[in-house]
Amino acid sequence: MSEKDRLLLAIEYFQKAYEYQMSGELDLAIEYYKKSIETYPTAEAYTFLGWTYSFQGRLIEAIAQCKKAIEIDPDFGNPYNDIGAYLIELGKYDEAIPWLEKAIQAKRYEPRHYPHFNLGRVYLIKGMIKKALEEFNKALELCPEYELAKEAIRKLKFTLN
Repeated sequence: MSEKDRLLLAIEYFQKAYEYQMSGELDLAIEYYKKSIETYPTAEAYTFLGWTYSFQGRLIEAIAQCKKAIEIDPDFGNPYNDIGAYLIELGKYDEAIPWLEKAIQAKRYEPRHYPHFNLGRVYLIKGMIKKALEEFNKALELCPEYELAKEAIRKLKFTLN
């Protein structure tokens, strides 16, 4: 099978996995993400496999998959943000910060508001209110319709008044 054919098949597996994931069939999603990776490994497939693991509460495994994604494509921002988010969930706030900062700097990453929002969450937990507000505002600048950032800013302003 040619490389192009392997890539096309991997994309089919990936799309099927995503459909299973979105319908809540996580075990099938995992199976198909793994098939995609076996056929043609991509940073996206590893990242989404990790995301699926996170839905099952398997955060250490999710982080491991994101690290594999970074090995394949260090410019892809999603796994950096995801690792930061998983570390937040694990209560490892200081460890999350450099991952989120790498997500912000990543060359290939569209939803840049997520790592700013997640940094805001970390700073808020650490009691660094001004820095938290700055990050929430950066998230909102990048995505003006991002409701979580709007709500975080409202709550902070209410608390400060």
